[in-house]
Amino acid sequence: MGQEAFETIIGLEVHVQLSTESKAFCRDKTEFGGSPNSQISAISLGHPGTLPFMNKKQVQYATRLGLALNGNINEVNTFDRKNYFYADLPKGYQITQDKKPISVGGYLPIKMGDVWKNIRIHHIHIEEDAGKSIHTLHDSKSFIDLNRAGMPLIEIVTEPDLRSGAEVDAFMTGIRQLVRYLEISDGNMEEGSLRCDVNISIRPKGTDILNNRCEVKNVNSMKFARQAIEFEELRQQKIVEEGGTVAQQTLNFDPAIGVTSPLRSKEDAHDYRYFPEPDLPPIHLSADFLDTERKNITILPWEAFHFLHNELGLPVQEASILSELKDTFIFYKGLLEKVEDKKLLTNFMVNKLLPSLHEKGLSLADSPLSKEGILQFLSLISSEKLSHSIAYQKLFPLWMENPSLHPLDLAESQQWLQEKEEGKIELIFKEIIAEYPQKWSEFTSGKKGLAGFFMGELMKKTGGKSNPKEAMDILISMQNKK
Repeated sequence: MGQEAFETIIGLEVHVQLSTESKAFCRDKTEFGGSPNSQISAISLGHPGTLPFMNKKQVQYATRLGLALNGNINEVNTFDRKNYFYADLPKGYQITQDKKPISVGGYLPIKMGDVWKNIRIHHIHIEEDAGKSIHTLHDSKSFIDLNRAGMPLIEIVTEPDLRSGAEVDAFMTGIRQLVRYLEISDGNMEEGSLRCDVNISIRPKGTDILNNRCEVKNVNSMKFARQAIEFEELRQQKIVEEGGTVAQQTLNFDPAIGVTSPLRSKEDAHDYRYFPEPDLPPIHLSADFLDTERKNITILPWEAFHFLHNELGLPVQEASILSELKDTFIFYKGLLEKVEDKKLLTNFMVNKLLPSLHEKGLSLADSPLSKEGILQFLSLISSEKLSHSIAYQKLFPLWMENPSLHPLDLAESQQWLQEKEEGKIELIFKEIIAEYPQKWSEFTSGKKGLAGFFMGELMKKTGGKSNPKEAMDILISMQNKK
């Protein structure tokens, strides 16, 4: 039938680890990178007689995310036990939400080229994480680290609305950006704070059936997600073309060789024997609680992008860079209110400040440069007291090395400020003309390219302190006088 005859259907189960100080149902610490099995307790290990208790922050953060994704918040939340055996699941079950998740419905806008697409959310629920099995440290033994057991999670379950690895990439990028905007998670995929299970099936184009799906577990890289999807598309298409039926399976993806392999047959809900968690009472969310969480959502990523692109008219790339992080957007918007030259500010942020901080491993919050200093730096350029080239190539690096000093003081100390004395500039041009009469004759006869030569000579004689625009106007005026 050929690859073009099939359509790929993808749904995601996205796990977001929350930035709380303690675990979901006990007081164990959540810091990343601790020694194996050092952040555990009798509760997280499920010892007999121990009881869980709710983490208020987890409920707040889950509510905030549900509201941001336009979900319907359940005012009464209940918890359930999901029963299954993992070697790294010490209790033998996971506390989660089944019947009454915290949020139902909603959508996340993702940007594909110039088109926005809403990916529908089926629901969001609160749960705890399992531990971690490590199979690479020994040829015949596996090691268990239970530091992650009980970590507070939010799981976002999408509808099967995604159609490609590129859309999965855009969705995961959007979720990572959103949880950072909401300040509920660092979204760090490398540390496991954000990962997803990818459910993949195929069907003939033009049909609306949902065939057996295969679930690729715990993908913690967008690159690996794309690779796993591409492999599964081809694998499932080959099975169907040869007259077979795709088995519903849970798969592991090995990025080293780029293939998936079966872990077990794919479970359905009844396989987990869900039943109500007897040790946690229902949680009732008041109207005041919901109003507070709505107020905690100050700006959303797509709102920031639309403001920059649609209202201010910034190009897509610049709008994307300036809206990537909430701190960057707020910083830029705050300066925008005090700077007349929007293009100058945008160019400075996108091409100078952010790249320079990135090179030094600093965030905007860690920037040594004050807002007042930045406004003064930009004012030196816009008032033409400093040429653009000297400001960027000389003053900025010097200022980064001496951030406590004012840009104006640094420019004055280096004698970089441009002179605006029309008579003096004209006299210098006359000296240059006397030195190069032939070139002046050619210039006045119409050889316009020689303007650069005379400007260069002027800058040599003034140490680059002449105002380029003013000097060019004078040069053209002298040319016209002949």
